[in-house]
Amino acid sequence: MLQGRLGLETARIPHAERHGLLWLERGKLYVQDGNLTFVTVGTETLKKGVYQIPFQTVSNILLAPGCTISHDALRLLARQGTGLLVVGLDGVRFYAASMPFGPDRSRLARKQVFLWADEDRRINVARNMYFLRLGEVLPHTTMDALRGAEGKRMKAVYQLLAKQYGVNWKGRSYDRTNPNADDTINTAINHVSAAVRAAAMIAVSATATIPQLGFIHESAGVAFALDIADLYRTSLTLPTAFAAVKQVQKRGWENLERLTRRMIGEKLRRGKVISAMIDDIKELLNAGDIDHNS
Repeated sequence: MLQGRLGLETARIPHAERHGLLWLERGKLYVQDGNLTFVTVGTETLKKGVYQIPFQTVSNILLAPGCTISHDALRLLARQGTGLLVVGLDGVRFYAASMPFGPDRSRLARKQVFLWADEDRRINVARNMYFLRLGEVLPHTTMDALRGAEGKRMKAVYQLLAKQYGVNWKGRSYDRTNPNADDTINTAINHVSAAVRAAAMIAVSATATIPQLGFIHESAGVAFALDIADLYRTSLTLPTAFAAVKQVQKRGWENLERLTRRMIGEKLRRGKVISAMIDDIKELLNAGDIDHNS
């Protein structure tokens, strides 16, 4: 790096001009001769070998299982404002994120606060979320009414999926004091939901938006991530859970948690769901003032 009053040592490529996410697994990330280097034993998507990582042109690097990283590598990433997220295989878990991460501008976070702080705008964003999720415009104008309407539609979705997959459905229930008391399908839903929530946390971290400021969810510390995860509840989370239970019923020997992780992980990867979630966040916040009824 050249140093001097021009500040060239801190010059960075704007995140708007960078590639989004780079996934690494089963290897070591370190610095060699001033270059960020990754040596891997090989995966399905990356052959065994040594690779030079163009970290200046990547917004976030995602470290999946089997990875180690050196202190020098962390220092190099921080200098260039390249984020580092520690995740589970295929993004089914979210463990940590380095700072700084995400974009080099605060526009999305400021827009999120602006929309969240105004009750009418907050409801508009919530209605847009339900529109993306359900494919229809809910006419209700209060959060309680929106949640009630969504609840009725979800009951029909559960019943339809139960019939489609031949799974006994008694209703959504979860006893936090006795998690082992859940029936199989509710347990599967919990496992898949945790994975999709982790994917949403990756998307929230990558966009540097504020996880605590949800538009539908309110009290959780990751409320906004729960909002984003719920966009995929009907199309991804629930069908995966019901399909997993059907497979367990047919085979009998499958470990339910391992099976659900594998199934949802494959869908997250093949469907590029995390990238889609990032686009969802940008679309929702950029269109936050739009009311579908206006």
